[in-house]
Amino acid sequence: MDKDLIISLKKGSPLAMEAIYQHHWESVFDRAFKKTGNEHVAQDITQEIFISLWKKRNEINLESNLGAYLQGAVKYQVINYFKSQSVTDVHRAEFALLINKELSVSADSDIILKDLNIQFDAAIALLPEKMQLIVSMSRKQEKSLKEIASELNVSIQTVKNQITAAMKVIRKNIPTSLF
Repeated sequence: MDKDLIISLKKGSPLAMEAIYQHHWESVFDRAFKKTGNEHVAQDITQEIFISLWKKRNEINLESNLGAYLQGAVKYQVINYFKSQSVTDVHRAEFALLINKELSVSADSDIILKDLNIQFDAAIALLPEKMQLIVSMSRKQEKSLKEIASELNVSIQTVKNQITAAMKVIRKNIPTSLF
C-alpha cells in the first residue's frame, strides 16, 4: 500500500497525502506525545512532520518503510523542539532520560540525571495510583497510548489527560535547585 502511495505522493497527489496522513497520523502523534508529555506540542510536531513530508516529497527517498521514516522524523522533530525552546535544565535532563541518554552527557550531567531520577520517582509517588500506573506504562514500559488504553479499558483521551496532568504535577515537584 505504502509503495503506491509514495509514488502518487511524489507525483503531487493530494489524495495520496491524505491517505498517508489518515493511515499514519495516530502513530506519529502517539510517539510525539510519549516523548514530550504535552498534547499540544505533540499535535504541532505531528503537523510539522506531515507538512514537511508534503513539501519535501520530491527530495525524500521513501523507498524504505514509510512508517519507519515517520517515526524517525518524530525523533528529530522532538529533538528540534527541545533545542528551539528556552527550556530549563530540568526539561533537558528529562528529555535525555526519555530518549535513553542518546544525548551525550558530561560527568556533572550524570550526577544531575541521577538526582533528577530520584526526584522524578519521588514526584511520581505523589500521584494517584491509576495515574502512576499510566505514567509507568508510558515512560518505563514504553507502551503506546492505544496499548495503555486497551489494557486499562479506558479511552485514549483519558490516557492523554492522565499523562498531561501527571507531567504537570511531576514538573511542579522537581526542584530546580538541582541545577
